[in-house]
Amino acid sequence: MSQFTHKRVNRRSVLKGAAATGLGLGVASSIYLPTAFAAQDAAPITFWTAHSGLGFDALTKISEQYNAMQSNYVVEIVQRPPGSETDVAGLITAVRSGEGPDVYLLDRFTVGERGASGLLEDLKPLMEAAGDDTDLSQTFAGFAAEEAQYDGGIYAMPFDTDLRALFYNKKMIEEAGADMAAWDKANGPMTFDSISEFLLSMNVEENGALTQAGFVPYFSQGWHYTYGFAWGGDFFDYENCTVSPDSEINLEAFQWVQDYCETAGFQKLYDFRQPSARPGAAPTDNPFIQGRLGAMISGNWEFAGFANYAPDTEYDFTFTPIPNEGDPSITWAGGWSAVVPAGANNVEGGYDFAKYMTSAEGQRTYVEINNNLPTNLALLDDVELLGENLAWFAQQMGTTRNRPVLPVGAKYWDEMTAAWERIYTGDASPADAMATARENTMMDMDAGGYCPIAPPK
Repeated sequence: MSQFTHKRVNRRSVLKGAAATGLGLGVASSIYLPTAFAAQDAAPITFWTAHSGLGFDALTKISEQYNAMQSNYVVEIVQRPPGSETDVAGLITAVRSGEGPDVYLLDRFTVGERGASGLLEDLKPLMEAAGDDTDLSQTFAGFAAEEAQYDGGIYAMPFDTDLRALFYNKKMIEEAGADMAAWDKANGPMTFDSISEFLLSMNVEENGALTQAGFVPYFSQGWHYTYGFAWGGDFFDYENCTVSPDSEINLEAFQWVQDYCETAGFQKLYDFRQPSARPGAAPTDNPFIQGRLGAMISGNWEFAGFANYAPDTEYDFTFTPIPNEGDPSITWAGGWSAVVPAGANNVEGGYDFAKYMTSAEGQRTYVEINNNLPTNLALLDDVELLGENLAWFAQQMGTTRNRPVLPVGAKYWDEMTAAWERIYTGDASPADAMATARENTMMDMDAGGYCPIAPPK
């Protein structure tokens, strides 16, 4: 995608196009006007989100609060059809035709890519004009502030987030003979090597197939980033402007995963995991929910799943393991952000609502309804708001990393994911698989002429 039109359109054409066509997605959107309606001459702010359920309820409440507190603008929510986190086909079509929204909820790790392509407005001039602090790290968690910036520009306001940790079935782990004191998060992180033999001993086979497993390294959130970050690795070299999935530290982490899978049996682990990995798999296909998986690396969203699908299961969670005693436990985060698409009909209003939505007041409402982690620093110590579980996750934000903010972030993810499968299935060495991922990603980097890239503040 190259350039986008900056054609101004009226509210009627935006809503008509969004509701009638779905703008390239082939599914009609739902439009909701919060009841706390502002004055009739208030300028409309069209807000698109693919959120549903409690997430949409929370965003609706935030919109109502915003409409009630001022009379300059009125937010109208357009509920977009859900898709993958990186799917912005409908947004691209709308922006190209001059009928894009004023605010869009975008997966934060794609902000750099969308900003570099011209899909998003740079918010820094708007922030400066409003007298707002352009140092996002003064307001938001550092990793979230970093993801919102690209090459000196600010293309998003950070919203919610999620962190990863090691979840475990207490009954299974205890009955297998574990030292439960070591698994208690109050006693700090365990090393990967200290638990690998124990977790392997939990594997149970019938007729050559696993019916129970202690751990599947790549299940749920066991990604390439998970292990690279846990070992203290980086995935982009700003000095040389190159992706670095095959750095020495990363390869050491990936080799641990491959060795574990080889010991357990590449095909056996893959077959055990596969039913829950197929598209459209039900939450109840999850072997952890079924009580057949001892431990998994996953995120704080699991609390809702456990309550709904495994209310009688006694589970706990602890730090992501570390490679060596004394190392810090390093996790990583994702999350959503509020952006103003290029050529928005109401750029100033879009920024004003994005600022409110990501403020302490806006994020508080989201946490109260949707029970997810905020990124606003003013809320991270509020145990009454977060509850005991989320408060523990919030305490880990000091050692939380984010995916590098790149103009080829989605391409990089896809290439590493393809390499990752070759590693955990034993089809290639970590060095060979990740060298291919690096070469394929850099072809896009070089073709785009993106280098050099300034490191984020």
